[in-house]
Amino acid sequence: MLTTPTNSVSENDSKKIWHRFKQEPLFIFMVIAAAIFVGDYLMSLTEEDPNAIVITPEIRQEARQIYTNSFKQEPSEKDMKILMDRWIDNEVLYREGVALGLDKGDSSIRERVIFKALSVTQATLSLPKLDENALQNWFKEHAEKYDEPSLVHFHEAVPLGKTSAEDLKIFVNALNGKGKSNVDSSLEIFKDRPRFTIVDGYGEDFTATLEKLPTSGWHLIDSKAGPRIVSLISVKEGKKADFEEVKAKVYADWKNQIGAELSTKAIRDMGKKYTIIDQGDKQ
Repeated sequence: MLTTPTNSVSENDSKKIWHRFKQEPLFIFMVIAAAIFVGDYLMSLTEEDPNAIVITPEIRQEARQIYTNSFKQEPSEKDMKILMDRWIDNEVLYREGVALGLDKGDSSIRERVIFKALSVTQATLSLPKLDENALQNWFKEHAEKYDEPSLVHFHEAVPLGKTSAEDLKIFVNALNGKGKSNVDSSLEIFKDRPRFTIVDGYGEDFTATLEKLPTSGWHLIDSKAGPRIVSLISVKEGKKADFEEVKAKVYADWKNQIGAELSTKAIRDMGKKYTIIDQGDKQ
């Protein structure tokens, strides 16, 4: 039997949204700049060598914990590489900011020094020239970001406890009014979920099959997360973005991305004079 329904802004959605955002350099920079502030401890470790930047086990653990608390999942090795690279960028900016005297009046506020140094660095950068054709090509390369995704509304019956493949078939028949089943379940409601979030959680094959189901009855579908019992309510077709309608946003996004890339390169170039010492994770 189905029990209390829940409108699931699901963990699958948050994972996919994080997957998209974590590719944005400015987003990652902001997360790390705002969250990790262990500079005083670090500076005490590097007094003997001012050009050494030490990534201690404590720093790694701090970053790992912040990531886990924010996104409800453990960071992958790739995620940790991004986090540590951004942390090093911040440390380089902090030290360069102090060297420029930008800590005056802010000696106890690490983040302000970092942002001051970043502002000074960005003031020296120039964006490349961009004509209409180049902007259109950039838009085509990132079109998915501007398209309105298909929205899928469906329900999922989630069996409680262990069930065999045969139990699931019997349960689906019972939901469709054919026979009885002793399986208890909860009901999850996915209302107008962007298609890409479903692909992320369940897989492309599952999503394609789901979209083709009739809008009635319950169905058992295989997914990358295992068999799922679902009922399709509706599919709202997506819409391709029109370049002229979103041109202003495309240009702003281009400026942000290219600016972030140039900033990162400038910071990494400044960081070449520092020796990075990675002490690894806590044992």
